Amino acid sequence: NESWNDPTDQRTCLICGDRATGLHYGIISCEGCKGFFKRSICNKRVYRCSRDKNCEMSRKQRNRCQYCRLLKCLQMGMNRKAIREDGMPGGRNKSIGPVQITEEEIERIMSGQEFKEDAPEHTWGNNGDSDHSSPSNGASEGNQPSPASTLSSNRSAEMNGYTAALRDQYINTSMPTHYQLLPHLFSYAAQSGLLASQPRNLYPQSHPLVQQLVAAEELTPLTTPMLIEEEYKVTQVELFALLCRLADELLFRQISWIKKLPFFCELSIEDYTCLLSSTWQELILLSCLTIYSGQIFGELADITAKYTPSDDELQGFSEDGMEVMERLIILFRKLHHLKISNEEYACMKTINFLNQDIRGLSNISQLEQLNKRYWCVCQDYIESKYPLQPKRFPEIMMCLPDIRCISSKLVNVPLEQLPLLFKAVLHSCKSSLTSYRTGPSPCVTASTGN
Repeated sequence: NESWNDPTDQRTCLICGDRATGLHYGIISCEGCKGFFKRSICNKRVYRCSRDKNCEMSRKQRNRCQYCRLLKCLQMGMNRKAIREDGMPGGRNKSIGPVQITEEEIERIMSGQEFKEDAPEHTWGNNGDSDHSSPSNGASEGNQPSPASTLSSNRSAEMNGYTAALRDQYINTSMPTHYQLLPHLFSYAAQSGLLASQPRNLYPQSHPLVQQLVAAEELTPLTTPMLIEEEYKVTQVELFALLCRLADELLFRQISWIKKLPFFCELSIEDYTCLLSSTWQELILLSCLTIYSGQIFGELADITAKYTPSDDELQGFSEDGMEVMERLIILFRKLHHLKISNEEYACMKTINFLNQDIRGLSNISQLEQLNKRYWCVCQDYIESKYPLQPKRFPEIMMCLPDIRCISSKLVNVPLEQLPLLFKAVLHSCKSSLTSYRTGPSPCVTASTGN
């Protein structure tokens, strides 16, 4: 093990030729290819090559074709069976070596056929690479929930319930009371044939509970320094370090928030740890797009504007990075249009946090009750505050699957591309924020009815 730290030892990755850091899944490889292989297998990725399936693999070129990169991982002997099924750090068997598999087996993996036939549903979590498990490198080790689900896996069909087939499936189906509120998410009229509109008992304690959630939040500005000299040119390393410090502060605020929650005593510390490890990326993303948007799209955007990426960085920007960038810009515009208030932000955050889809929880029934309570509290509060905006609550709730989806995909963006990703997103969104600032900040003042 000590030999890997020897600067004279320049063993190279068998996949891309970068400096190797050890034996990963049976072969000598770098951290980047190790993480890529794990994410590809755990997330059951099926890639496509736009060329002849023989693309060059080098440190600079490896992100350009994910198909050929995974293909070479398999051809060089990376052992998919060495990956732990729970997605946690470390291989399943440290002594496991490289494996030689047939061309037919490789084709089954590359086409996704093996995942469909071999792996039971939800066997693999949408986890990031084990080296991407802390906030300082921008990814999450916790199990990511299904992006299509807002409340529970039982509701996933309803979250996608726009098709005639699903309408037929749910006609005349008895459902728990709080599930029956969900058709409002899709503006279903009573005559749609899905579910009859039913009266709903308002929670008399909705407003006090929402105020308790707001009181648990740290709404003061971020303290991480984000001011530099006018002519200073920011490097990629400096911008990445700043993003890490911001993530550290934001994560610390989430931990403090949990301890102030009005239902803190109703769940175990183990369950809170499980929930936080799986949702911290989503909580940070939500806060950056709402209550801290002034600083993120102001001060941080000014700093990213002073960073000039190299030609290699621009050319090597991955498809995963492009997809995350596009989704972030669309989500920003949605939240910008909605002008989320402190109260709405606190409700969104709590509902997203109380996610019973996450594996490893011990008290799922209590979690489901809490989820139900705050879902109804949020709906009551928004509908009473905005009586002339009947679609406001469903529109806000439909932002949560977007946040979860983006967070799960952010894991696949190589760390060295994060500075360029942030620069592109903040540059694209800042012009929209200019008009946003002309009125009172929706995340600093209390909401008013419209």
